[in-house]
Amino acid sequence: MKRIFITGFALLALFQLRAQNVPTDSTSYKSKKLKIEEVNLVSSYYTQDGDNSAVMGGRGSEHLTDIANTIDVKLVKYGETGIKHTFDIEAGIDHYTSASSDMIDLSANSSASSSDNRFYPSLTYLRENEQKGRTLGIGVSSSTEFDYQSFGGNISFSQKTKDRNGEFTARFQTFIDQLKLIEPVELRTGNEGYGSANRNTFAGTLSYTQVVNKNLQVMLIGDVISQNGYLSLPFHRVYFQDGSVHQEKMPDTRLKIPVGIRASYFAGDNIIIRAYYRYYTDDWSLKAHTADLEIPVKLNQAFSISPFYRYYTQTGTKYFKPYGEHTAADEFYTSNYDLSKFDSSFFGMGMKFTPPNGVFGFRHWNTLEIRYGHYTRTTNMTSDIISINIKYK
Repeated sequence: MKRIFITGFALLALFQLRAQNVPTDSTSYKSKKLKIEEVNLVSSYYTQDGDNSAVMGGRGSEHLTDIANTIDVKLVKYGETGIKHTFDIEAGIDHYTSASSDMIDLSANSSASSSDNRFYPSLTYLRENEQKGRTLGIGVSSSTEFDYQSFGGNISFSQKTKDRNGEFTARFQTFIDQLKLIEPVELRTGNEGYGSANRNTFAGTLSYTQVVNKNLQVMLIGDVISQNGYLSLPFHRVYFQDGSVHQEKMPDTRLKIPVGIRASYFAGDNIIIRAYYRYYTDDWSLKAHTADLEIPVKLNQAFSISPFYRYYTQTGTKYFKPYGEHTAADEFYTSNYDLSKFDSSFFGMGMKFTPPNGVFGFRHWNTLEIRYGHYTRTTNMTSDIISINIKYK
């Protein structure tokens, strides 16, 4: 953790030196040179516990910890014709430890699967015609860890209405993934190494945002997500009624359709009520509802709090059964409790500091935000997450 804060302070100093060259009164100035508009440094710590490990067929420790660090840099310039060009560069690295994954090899005291690192950079380019209210975007991303490699791409289009009170957005994303087929140790046939399999995801999103009046803004969101390829996880065990052990087996296609509505209501100068609802269904017979409420409250010029609560419920997929309940008559089978019937709650608090002189005295580092959340699920799983975000603007 010490290295994280040393790195953060070094970046603070670097961007503070850069900020000293920006004119004090630049509100109406549109730079034709590429300049830094915003930087976010985010660190988080996540931990969870439970006793329904999918690696062990629905029994065993789900203990996991994850430390994540990301940096997001937004660069902006205006072209000769007034077109706004935005480049969003993000890079993140996670380090996790997992008692569940450690049990892929039952005979090892501590296997290579007990911990891993994930690196995930991305680049997004936006071309905005502010006069016409039109934005075109394109982006690429990747995610790399020991047993998983993913490459992603996206394109987007946004158009504001003539009165600028509404905006329509269309977005298409694709992810091309490759998995290492790491089997439970007792199901391996030799030491010839790991095989591999492909998984593809295609997602289309349509959304519309409308400013209803000076106090209320509403967004409608709809997605269609199609997946194909190897959709199981090869190291998930499934125990049958006869005591035999098998690899998880799921269909090689999946169609997901979530739709949602988001609303923000400004209740005076110091309180915002943010609400969200989503309905989800797929062709694995899983249906789910999500309801989310967050109420940011500005206590003074420099400090605000944001209590939040999210309720989630799902029916569970038709392919799920607990430990020892599947039979040879089942075509597909899993004992992964993420696909079971459950309810969950996630609640916590955010605190945002915007000191007039900047964070740690750096004027352009204007925001420090700390968020904590606690998660509980009716399958006896709990988790906690705390994150810190420092923003330069």
